[in-house]
Amino acid sequence: MTTHYDQPAQQTGATAWDPPPTAPPPTAPPHTPDQPFVRRLWRGRPEDPRWARPAFLGLLALTLVTYLYNLSASGYANSFYSAAVQAGSKSWKAFFFGSLDAGNAITVDKPSAFMWPMELSVRIFGLNSWAILTPEVLMAVGTVAVVYAGVRRRFSPAAGLIAGAVLALTPVAALMFRFNNPDALLALLMALACYFVVRAVEDGRTKWLVWAGAAIGFAFLAKTLQAFLILPPLAIVYAVCGPVRLRKRLVQLGLATVALVVAGGWWVAIVELWPASSRPYIGGSQNNSFLELTFGYNGLGRINGDETGSVGGGGGAGGSGRWGATGWDRMFNSEIGSQISWLLPAALILLVAGLWATRKSRRTSVTRASFLVWGGSLLITMVVFSYMAGIFHQYYTVALAPYIAAVTGMGAGLLWEKRKETWASITLAAAVVAAAVWGYVLLNRTSSYLPWLKWLVLIGGLAAAFGLVFAGRISRQLALGAAAVGLLAALAGPTAYTLSTVNSAHTGSIPTAGPAGASMMGFGGGRPGGTGGGMRGGFGGGTPGQSQQGQQGQQNGNGTLPGGQGQGFPGGGMPGQNGNSQGQGQSQGQQNGNGFPGGGQLGEGGRMGGGGGAGGLLNGANVSSAAKKLLEKDAGSYTWVAASIGSQNAASYQLATGDPVMAIGGFNGTDPSPTLAQFKKYVADGKIHYFIAGGGMGGSSSGTSSQITSWVESNFKKVTVGSATFYDLTQKASG
Repeated sequence: MTTHYDQPAQQTGATAWDPPPTAPPPTAPPHTPDQPFVRRLWRGRPEDPRWARPAFLGLLALTLVTYLYNLSASGYANSFYSAAVQAGSKSWKAFFFGSLDAGNAITVDKPSAFMWPMELSVRIFGLNSWAILTPEVLMAVGTVAVVYAGVRRRFSPAAGLIAGAVLALTPVAALMFRFNNPDALLALLMALACYFVVRAVEDGRTKWLVWAGAAIGFAFLAKTLQAFLILPPLAIVYAVCGPVRLRKRLVQLGLATVALVVAGGWWVAIVELWPASSRPYIGGSQNNSFLELTFGYNGLGRINGDETGSVGGGGGAGGSGRWGATGWDRMFNSEIGSQISWLLPAALILLVAGLWATRKSRRTSVTRASFLVWGGSLLITMVVFSYMAGIFHQYYTVALAPYIAAVTGMGAGLLWEKRKETWASITLAAAVVAAAVWGYVLLNRTSSYLPWLKWLVLIGGLAAAFGLVFAGRISRQLALGAAAVGLLAALAGPTAYTLSTVNSAHTGSIPTAGPAGASMMGFGGGRPGGTGGGMRGGFGGGTPGQSQQGQQGQQNGNGTLPGGQGQGFPGGGMPGQNGNSQGQGQSQGQQNGNGFPGGGQLGEGGRMGGGGGAGGLLNGANVSSAAKKLLEKDAGSYTWVAASIGSQNAASYQLATGDPVMAIGGFNGTDPSPTLAQFKKYVADGKIHYFIAGGGMGGSSSGTSSQITSWVESNFKKVTVGSATFYDLTQKASG
């Protein structure tokens, strides 16, 4: 089957910028109501080969099964968000605002929309790992379907299948579509926005742009301003390429903007207008304002590093931020590369090739617009990620996965159809070489992991590229064989890392994909992959049992935090110094391999090896049965069974008991909520039973959290349960 591509304007007698006399409708299968629905679903378009629809459905099924495999191994994944999901499943007020607890003391530091599917699932199926994470897996299947559909509409079914497979086999996608962070919903909605804009270029109908605006607006309610990164390329592409007159294009873009504002603004308006005294405090803000959170800590602060109230403060520009090295090569370095960049060099080559091939097409060329939409979204997101000086985690790069997948599928499909042209066959071969060589480099960074695979990738890719150079001169069967070998070589590396990802547990706030040691985040800046992030998944994000990584954390991690030797976190000394001995924390780290340097497995009370440190900040605590029993006694008599500094510590006790636990100071204990006066009133009114010692950043954060801690320790009875320390807020301290 030969796929139709837009013809150059010169061949139609029109100039490159003249609109066609009439905008042709997109190709669609005839309506056949006499055929059973199941048969139509299985057969697909009449003009498609018979294998196309079964292959597509098989791709979706394999994605679903692969991503569901071993899903419960991650438990509550990020306990910070799981606690909020649990709260939202019990309280509709917590559901709407995104409260961390059903008592509605404080929200998470994001809008609440990304938690709504998980919270509805938990309301139906109860609180468990499957109920929390299965909606994320379904989003993966949906995103693969959207990318396939977006590529298939203008290119071949094979191109759509390649795009869908590339997305499903991207390691960071396998990580984040099985995790409970906001990024899964964001990626799905961004892919939908791109799809809708391409549909709008096809027929000029306003509804597609309105749907695109609504998708981006709702994505704002998942992860605030990151949803707006792709607005410039999408708006510019339609303004230039739309198949209607300029005035109508501008009106349509205005309507899309209205849809964006309505879809994303209704919730913001309600939150901002709601009396602050009767809603939870906006976590992550310093003035109890969602707009401040949006444009500060979660917005411009991520770009320039000026993040008041964030973990360790700003990162600073200049190529050596506190959250890893910045620069044009950030997506390729040893901190990020193995997560997302396997096919990035090939995608960039194919993007340039696609734009070159369509350079003479008319203004309204849908083929060129497709490359501009998906490719423009890829480029602008990659540039922002590469140079942002604020908080940056490896898993953010899942946002690039749909764009890389679509560009790869479109470019491969276009060049394959043009393979009889020498430049096209050579460029297709070059893309395969780039994928194979870069795959070899990435696999070589973990030289002990499947050491034979890198040679298979390199040799297979080079051999396939040699065959593709002559793809236009040899038989179709030989050319298909070379293409198949090239595709297998390109996908072998990310497939191995993806399978390793789904076979591992991932918990905490900074998970990473791939085998142990594949991604080394250096928080002190300096060279890419610097020591200090030696644990798999950063802090608390690793696979239990990887003792080598725990030892790397012990040996190299101290001193790479913001501020140097344990000084970057308020109240902090070195991890493991607040409570049990540092040696105990190190021993636990060696046994579990998923802890903080010197901290290892989180102990009771949210401490790392009994201490404070960033472990209580970036991962949850182990709650003993005795501590759980203590908190559950007379739990119904209190609004909050306990209060704790920092959200992760509070989340662990809340998930263990099922009862609300107040997170003083929000995620890292630095939010000014509640004030000391408010906390005293809560205690006087009998709303809080216990105060949990430790937690936060080093166990003693600054500001109101520190004031509350000092007041509690001076006035209330201390209760020790195992290695955890509580203060009974209903009993005054003796003497």
